[in-house]
Amino acid sequence: MAVCVYRTSRVLVQGITGKEGSYHALACKDYGTKVVAGVTPGKGGQKVGDIPVFNTVEEAVKETHPNVSLIFVPPPFAADAILEAVGSGIKTVVCITEGIPVLDMVKVKRVIEKEGVTLIGPNCPGIITPGATKIGIMPGHIFTRGSVGIISRSGTLLYETADQITRAGLGQSTCVGIGGDPIVGTDYIFWLKKFEEDPETEAVMMVGEIGGNAEEKAAEFIAQGGIKKPVFAFIAGRTAPPGRRMGHAGAIIMGKSGTAESKYEALRKAGVYTIENPGYIGETIAKVLREKAII
Repeated sequence: MAVCVYRTSRVLVQGITGKEGSYHALACKDYGTKVVAGVTPGKGGQKVGDIPVFNTVEEAVKETHPNVSLIFVPPPFAADAILEAVGSGIKTVVCITEGIPVLDMVKVKRVIEKEGVTLIGPNCPGIITPGATKIGIMPGHIFTRGSVGIISRSGTLLYETADQITRAGLGQSTCVGIGGDPIVGTDYIFWLKKFEEDPETEAVMMVGEIGGNAEEKAAEFIAQGGIKKPVFAFIAGRTAPPGRRMGHAGAIIMGKSGTAESKYEALRKAGVYTIENPGYIGETIAKVLREKAII
């Protein structure tokens, strides 16, 4: 069973005529995703491959009935693109764009919460259920259908983790990148709940990083019994100096909060299997699941 997006999901690509938008729209379609339309203002009537392009999301929804939007719009216009999708009735939005102004995202966050919209990202690689659908920019060939769900703040580490899990003889149920910006749509707790409900998922791998308190909140949720399935975690950025941004906008340590050590401590207290060497993620998950006779 897929989580949140499905083989039947109908995908609209906003910003489809740009270099990134056109490339990944066609890559998703090649993977098997139902990409039914694209939107670029002023370019309605064109096609990208055999995907029709519309001037507005409203027109695309009326003609092709998408229920997921994938966004490749430049940062100054991306918040408006998200709101346009929400305003047209789309309930699941995947935003790849990096660097959307924080104040723009404050407005977006308020609207999506009010409208009950699932926003994945921004600044994320998207979501994939191997063998079923890929909505984003991840390389589909490294993923294998299986029983481990992955939630990651990092795109690159999401790919590395999936590859290790595959090489360990397991596979992935659904993998999602939640984004590396200070304000994102969904968090670890949202996805832990989804994976707990998913009958195909037998364990969950969290890939975290320094900065913010998302991992500590997830640890509190797990400690309170929010998920019964085994949860594993790795935190990136242990050697990053305080006060300096390391890659993602959300990955910055201020004072004593948001450090790798504080996150590991909270996760360990919650009963999470913490992994401190990224080279042993797949091996550790397989070992624990075999010892617990889960696989």
